[in-house]
Amino acid sequence: MNQSRPKVKKSRALGIALTPKAVKYFEARPYPPGEHGRGRKQNSDYKVRLLEKQRLRAQYDISERQMARAYDRARKAEGKTGEALVVELERRLDALVLRSGLARTIYQARQMVSHGHIEVNGRKVDKPSFRVRPDDVVTVRERSRDKHPFQVAREGGYALDGETPRYLQVNLQALAFRLDRDPNRKEIPVICDEQLVVEYYAR
Repeated sequence: MNQSRPKVKKSRALGIALTPKAVKYFEARPYPPGEHGRGRKQNSDYKVRLLEKQRLRAQYDISERQMARAYDRARKAEGKTGEALVVELERRLDALVLRSGLARTIYQARQMVSHGHIEVNGRKVDKPSFRVRPDDVVTVRERSRDKHPFQVAREGGYALDGETPRYLQVNLQALAFRLDRDPNRKEIPVICDEQLVVEYYAR
């Protein structure tokens, strides 16, 4: 999903840093962009829920249609719909490529997948929305391993601050990882009140 809006401006509008570069800008200007960014705004219940939905969408860089589909699947799952929704999104191939440390941002992860650099269980997969299942093994294709971004990844240049999520078994030297099990919501590093997202779609 290519969007022309600068990532920093979008980060400020949503109140979350979407890229490492946005973090320092966000710290300097922690208010929405535009002439009236610092002014007080009246937030309706609808607007609060809409913003939360947009924040979740932005962190996975997905379209409204993809988000609605994920919500429909989450509604049919056991347990809390909001938690199931975040788990559903986290199982996307591009999201796990990011979490594993193979990519620096969700945008780079999506590009790696769509350009055919990634394989799952030995088969090339070029759909960022591919849903990874427990025990699936994801690797960088042999022919892509010498490319600069993967050399950086191998040295740990994109590794997340802190620990790798517990649901992943990662071997950066081999440019590979495995999804051990479905993630738990509390382990997933996204900023979101998913209950507000559920209320948005249930309205």
